[in-house]
Amino acid sequence: MLFKIVIPARFGSSRLPGKPLLTINDKPMIWHVYQQALLTGIDANSIVIATDNDEIYRVAQDFGAQVIMTEISHESGTDRLAEVVTKLNWADSDIVVNVQGDEPMIPPALILQTAELLEKDLTAGISTLGSPITNLADALNQNVVKIVCNHNMQAMYFSRAAIPFDRDGELELTVDNLGKSNTPYLRHIGMYGYRVETLNKLTLLPMASIEKLEKLEQLRALYNGINISVGIVSEAPVHGVDTQADLDRVRVAFSALTSK
Repeated sequence: MLFKIVIPARFGSSRLPGKPLLTINDKPMIWHVYQQALLTGIDANSIVIATDNDEIYRVAQDFGAQVIMTEISHESGTDRLAEVVTKLNWADSDIVVNVQGDEPMIPPALILQTAELLEKDLTAGISTLGSPITNLADALNQNVVKIVCNHNMQAMYFSRAAIPFDRDGELELTVDNLGKSNTPYLRHIGMYGYRVETLNKLTLLPMASIEKLEKLEQLRALYNGINISVGIVSEAPVHGVDTQADLDRVRVAFSALTSK
């Protein structure tokens, strides 16, 4: 399967400044993300780190990655991706998977699944992933984004609200001994694949009213009639690194893996 991977690696972070350079097992976080991308089996020339910082640029070059400097002023990851595909002159039909630079434990299989969705669904311009929500607390949590899909497994809507809404209040979430749940709720996993043509179109579209309300950038695509193909995974991957507590947790996990 042929596709591209872009790894955005911003230096600025209000909660954890410079996090792509913070070390895990004596290697910078961005190195670990790059290794996960390589494990997909695609050519290293199809993997690009996109940064806005000279030090991240130097470090990425030192460990052999293809890296490109992008504008510091981008308001979204989509805009940064669009700058990369424009500078590298990728074809409109190319598939690009966005792998966040703070996801050092992202499973390569999820990257491959995200790309494969666009290979299979030619009517979709974007792909993403979801996992079943098996407890009501997560369904009601506004920080857990939910997806409702149609019968073709394309997204109908993303929301911070508990959708679909249980009007009668009679639903009891259960999981059987095979791990199968009766849940109608899907948790959105923030992994995206794009066709280059769609990516370039998105950057020209104004922010949609529902996007402003929910603070969910993917709603701009749905508002403008762009199909989003959704793949299901059995459980959500380990959360990325946003805080010092997240970093500590990931460091412990890596130490446990290397000590085996």
